[in-house]
Amino acid sequence: MKRSFWTNLLYAILAVSGIAIAGFVTYMITALFGGIQFYAPFTLAVAAGLAVYAVISIFNLPGRRIRRISLAAFAGICLLAAAGHEIKQAYDHSFTVIKEQEVNLYEYAPFTANTKAVSLNHAADYQVRGDLPRLDGATALYPLYSAFVQAVYPEDHYNVEGEGNDIVQCSSTSEAYKRLIRGHTDIIFAAAPSLAQTKQAKLAGRELKLTPIGREAFVFFVNKRNPVSGLTTEQVKDIYSGTLTNWKQVGGKRAVIRAFQRDENSGSQTMLQKIMGDKKLMNPPKENVADVMSGMISMTASYRNYKNALGFSFLFYASQMNASDEIKLLEIDGIPPSKESIRSGEYPFTAEFYAVTAGSSNPNIGPFLDWILSPEGQELVEKTGYTPVQ
Repeated sequence: MKRSFWTNLLYAILAVSGIAIAGFVTYMITALFGGIQFYAPFTLAVAAGLAVYAVISIFNLPGRRIRRISLAAFAGICLLAAAGHEIKQAYDHSFTVIKEQEVNLYEYAPFTANTKAVSLNHAADYQVRGDLPRLDGATALYPLYSAFVQAVYPEDHYNVEGEGNDIVQCSSTSEAYKRLIRGHTDIIFAAAPSLAQTKQAKLAGRELKLTPIGREAFVFFVNKRNPVSGLTTEQVKDIYSGTLTNWKQVGGKRAVIRAFQRDENSGSQTMLQKIMGDKKLMNPPKENVADVMSGMISMTASYRNYKNALGFSFLFYASQMNASDEIKLLEIDGIPPSKESIRSGEYPFTAEFYAVTAGSSNPNIGPFLDWILSPEGQELVEKTGYTPVQ
């Protein structure tokens, strides 16, 4: 029995509505698990194709044989697209093996032969006696607080192979904040805490006190073969909010921007979140999150795999501590990142870094922090490669 036009229309509406709901749910699940760049839009395309097929089938257009051929062709195109994506992903990961490991911090250890930690050309006016403050902090700041230790801690009480490892550690920004909040260390050297870290401290009944001890530039970088040499502040925000997606839009070649991010509560990721301001930071695919800062640099330096990459770090880490001649630091708003533009305040992404305490009873903390802010302490900030606050 032939159905009326209005009956077919009702069936078509119901079929399209069902496919749309299923497609939307699948899209959200796919996006949640990191498929926002390919599989999420692919899901919408498949849903749209199925909706069209459902409508023409219900209205018996343009004929059963042609419909079957069209469905087979559509399925073939979808399979080829998915296979092509997977082949490209396998290709991207086949040529470069990236060992995501931070720099060798032992090279900066205090009181060791040929250490890279800088020193004063005279004995420091202040020396820590008695209860030595336990220190921890960000990887990029270890050379600095190692230099502080070398200047004012007693060498005979510091043993790199033994006791010293309990006094001076470098466990990364996120882990250092955890240890400080738990009372396992006295001072950490890091960027400002994230909102989550501030809340963790309050829940633990601790108040984080931030003492600015130096200034640093937060930098963005690309592979040196990328023709783009600079971005504006708004372009950075648009890229990391997901509204600006192609290098062609900022004067580069036609290629999707692969904007790397760091793990939550790392110092650099917290800085990126502050730069974003009121703009929502996009959720990156899991393959675009670097576990450590050196991983982001090495991936961007690998042109064959990551010629469209955009990464970020702090100037000292990217230009000295873990430098690569395969990356290029970008100007921001026409200003290159340098010690001069940090000191003058011209470079827009300049931030202070801190000695952070949380209520330790160690009596040497106050005098030690006072010395860090003294001309001698600030001289070591300068010599290490950072910009003093004084």
